Amino acid sequence: MTQKEMASDEDIANGAHGLADAPERRRLHISPLNQRRLHNFKKNKRGVWSLWIFLILFFISLFAEFIANDKPLVVSFEGGFYFPVFAAYPETAFGGDFPTEADYRDPFVQELIEKEGGWVLWPPIHYSYQTINLDPPTPAPSPPSSENWLGTDDQSRDVLARLIYGFRISVLFGLTLTIFSTFVGVAAGAVQGYFGGWVDLLFQRFIEIWTSIPQLYLIIIIAAVIEPNFWILLFILLLFSWVALVGVVRAEFLRARNFEYVMAARAMGVGNTKIMVRHLLPNAMVATLTFIPFILNGSITTLTSLDFLGFGLPPGSPSLGELLKQGKDNLQAPWLGVTAFMTIAVMLSLLVFVGEAVRDAFDPRKN
Repeated sequence: MTQKEMASDEDIANGAHGLADAPERRRLHISPLNQRRLHNFKKNKRGVWSLWIFLILFFISLFAEFIANDKPLVVSFEGGFYFPVFAAYPETAFGGDFPTEADYRDPFVQELIEKEGGWVLWPPIHYSYQTINLDPPTPAPSPPSSENWLGTDDQSRDVLARLIYGFRISVLFGLTLTIFSTFVGVAAGAVQGYFGGWVDLLFQRFIEIWTSIPQLYLIIIIAAVIEPNFWILLFILLLFSWVALVGVVRAEFLRARNFEYVMAARAMGVGNTKIMVRHLLPNAMVATLTFIPFILNGSITTLTSLDFLGFGLPPGSPSLGELLKQGKDNLQAPWLGVTAFMTIAVMLSLLVFVGEAVRDAFDPRKN
């Protein structure tokens, strides 16, 4: 066998091994550009730690009903198990007199359960965000105690429970608003930048007129007609928040729409939508991802400000802004203002640090 034939057989063998290992290589392959971005993100230790802390806090708040609730997690009664967190049970199910839902904090209901040898498994905090402490140690607002770890507000509701629920609703509202704003803003900026000309000119004039509408006055007018809730507030704020990303995406599409590979794709008959999504959008997503943590920060701040002014979520809803307002109205209870301020400051600071790490990751000047 000649040397050329031996080399050919070796190439075939190597090719066979390469084909066998190809799926695994594809699964583990990360482009050098994304490796550099991931490395730059990890180099920002403050951003990495902030991301982990924020994710842990948000994950914990998702299970608020299992952490702070005026209903037990499990009730054992006469050999059966009841789960009041998931279902409502009448008082008659435990030997009581009323067909309405049992009040498990009532000593009478607790005696009924214990009399039959039953037991109750409570969450760590025995209060939900709307539960009122009917026997506080001092008149409301009462200071922190073993019963209420962060005290109570001016309606004798547990501050820590309202803090957990308020943190969750603030982050969920901010994430939802950020996601919808990103989709609308990226789509609008892409259409402007790709087509240009009269489309871009008319769209820019519309944005100038639209952003001149006073957002706060519009919310006040709507709040005077109907009671705003989570979705109404989300829709109103979405009408204005999508503009934040239009300028960045528009500039990226304007820059790249005349590149040679785009003109070649257009000459080959590729549709405009396919060119925008497949060839131009990945370039615009770099700047978009850099701005997303800061947009999330602004969305949470906007909801907090509206709740503080009284134009946000319905009265009684767990809200960081409402807790901050109670701290302003009850200066004799400093734990209210300090708790709200520290929570908002820590949450927004974590998001800013994460945004700085993302900005470093996509910065082409960092090697």
